[in-house]
Amino acid sequence: MAVTSSMKVGALMVVVLMVIGLPSGTNAQRWKGGAHITFYGSPNGGGTQAGACGYQNTYKLGYGSMTAALSSPLFRGGSACGACYQIRCAPVRRTRTARNWCYSYARTITITATNLCPPGSTGGWCNPPRAHFDLPMPAFLTLARREGGVAPVYYRKVRCAKRGGIRFTIGGNPWFLMVLIHNVGGAGDMRSVRVKGQYTNWYPMYRNWGALWTVRTKLSGALSFAVTTSNGRTVVARNVVGKWWKFGQTWEARTNFRY
Repeated sequence: MAVTSSMKVGALMVVVLMVIGLPSGTNAQRWKGGAHITFYGSPNGGGTQAGACGYQNTYKLGYGSMTAALSSPLFRGGSACGACYQIRCAPVRRTRTARNWCYSYARTITITATNLCPPGSTGGWCNPPRAHFDLPMPAFLTLARREGGVAPVYYRKVRCAKRGGIRFTIGGNPWFLMVLIHNVGGAGDMRSVRVKGQYTNWYPMYRNWGALWTVRTKLSGALSFAVTTSNGRTVVARNVVGKWWKFGQTWEARTNFRY
């Protein structure tokens, strides 16, 4: 059973809290093998809410327990944050030392990448070059028995179908704007972000860490964002943040990614 460490950001007050994920549909990649799943946290998902993507509380943001801490080859320094993966158990040839702990080879779950399972975790499952998913216990138990602790799986990246628009939680300070971007549909993981103040041109943001994006420019008035996901698609949310915004607020765009 892998043990992950969580990275946390200072608490942000959230205006819009509910994010509801829907099952992923078409446009999935081909299945890949050679990966495994373990679990961390408590039976109710405690200890898995925060993590290296900066989401702080995945339950309050609507991701629930269907999340995963990825090994570093999959996490890619945080650029995988928000991506959705479909997972199903892989066949196991039973021997004296190996046993199939999964309920069914046909059963699948879809998870969102929200955390990092760092190298050196118990068992070495997250050590490079392994592809590994450390799941909250409720997610693990939908596929395999707890006593097994680990199970081989197939996995593939799928689209993230989200209800509602992309959401922007405003943090930082007047000269260091740091925005948590979440509830991103489509590919889910972001390649680049630009921001525009009410009286400025567009400025590129850089990934501070995980799903937190930063610009070192003082901006005022209504804010617009252009979000580009890993598949090259872009959504422009114009004036999504109101003119009198305050730090700690969350604003929701009227649009999201569609395939």
